[in-house]
Amino acid sequence: MTSWSPILPETVWSKVATVLRKELGEGPFNSYVAPSSVRTGPYGDPVLVTPTAYARDWISRNAARRAQELWTQHDPDSRVLEIKSRVEYEDATRNGETTALDAVPVKDVTPVAAPVVVEAVAPNRIGGLQERLTFDSFVAGRGNEFAFQMSRQVASWADGHFNPVFFHGPYGYGKTHLLNAIGWEAQSRRPDAKIVYLTAEKFTSTFVKALMDKSTAAFKDEVRGADLLLIDDVHFIGGKTSSQEELFHTLTSLIENNRRVVFTADRPPSQLTEIEARLRSHLSSGLVCALDVADQSLRMGIIERKLEQLSQRLGAAQNPRSDVLHFLAERVPGSIRELEGAVNTLVASAGPRLGSLTLEEAMALLQPNLKVAVERRVTVDEIQKLVSDHFGLKQADLLSERRTRSVARPRQVAMWLCKQHTTRSYPDIGRRFGGRDHTTVLHAVKKVEELLQADDQIARDVEALTRKLRNV
Repeated sequence: MTSWSPILPETVWSKVATVLRKELGEGPFNSYVAPSSVRTGPYGDPVLVTPTAYARDWISRNAARRAQELWTQHDPDSRVLEIKSRVEYEDATRNGETTALDAVPVKDVTPVAAPVVVEAVAPNRIGGLQERLTFDSFVAGRGNEFAFQMSRQVASWADGHFNPVFFHGPYGYGKTHLLNAIGWEAQSRRPDAKIVYLTAEKFTSTFVKALMDKSTAAFKDEVRGADLLLIDDVHFIGGKTSSQEELFHTLTSLIENNRRVVFTADRPPSQLTEIEARLRSHLSSGLVCALDVADQSLRMGIIERKLEQLSQRLGAAQNPRSDVLHFLAERVPGSIRELEGAVNTLVASAGPRLGSLTLEEAMALLQPNLKVAVERRVTVDEIQKLVSDHFGLKQADLLSERRTRSVARPRQVAMWLCKQHTTRSYPDIGRRFGGRDHTTVLHAVKKVEELLQADDQIARDVEALTRKLRNV
């Protein structure tokens, strides 16, 4: 029987990050810590890789000491947590100082491809892609199905494609996974194609270096000669004037020559206000596709896939009981990445007892390390604000006499949510929606119940709104 492996670095980081989120606050945490990830060096030393040097410096000043204290508490090997920017980490990897593993023990994984060096990409080879991030390992479901299908279409080199394709969504919802999967699939279908994969940070740093070395012509030839250009986290190019200028001309050149371009970002192009208007316009000119909040069935699929991977890696023979699985899917908040972290924590903590673990035992193992969602008091006003924001309306629209479908349907959804998540009566809810009669609220609740079974879009909207109410 396979021996049980030491605690995973990603499991330790999940515990550390949970505490940091509470201590730093949601704003700073989401801006600087959440986009970072833990990687493993060749000797097992953990490295916290930040997306930018600025994020590295902020964490070093404001959170590094506390992060190390928390890491020492949860890591039985008491390893030192190093902090590097993504560029530093990629440079170190290229120089052989570290191995780019995605937070798993070195002995359990085949090393992924070396990060891309723009000047050295061969016509039939991609650098920087992670081997595990393929279409086969992507779990598709409501919330990401359309993005998944569009990714497959791009990777197939099909005619009549949208260009550029722009995927957006919160951290940890699969954007980088899809970008990697496109690269692998596109290369397998056309081995002679030139495919370039870059993070926005790498695009910027390489371009700046080319400026300093007076080798911009070579840089432009390399990037603009791509048959398929993949750029991850393009929002990080915001505020960098010369890099935005170069990206604008690169994008224009590639589109004019019918080359394909795919971007990812944490927001749609229209909300990237730190990027100049003409570049935003070009980013919006093809297909803009959101990766939305995962519903319960998708979260369950992700849990099952993660358990399968851990079973192959660690030799965990049994899956948790069904009530434990449903608890993970329904009650663990956060992104897909955080959900996977919860699974890692449970597997590592339970060990061989995983299959016999009761729900109470699972909750006890997760409680100290995860911000498990708790029932909280939701107000009608909060629901109205959330629904109006979701559907692009003003809160006053929901209270108005307007009966157009674009207002009436969101109003009905809001009334249904009020009945589900507050203790207000039908008459009370009606009064809070512009003085409406209780029969109007009753009709709205019944209508939404019908639509949940017949209208996939309404079901997606209600699922997303429900998760937001739970702070998931």
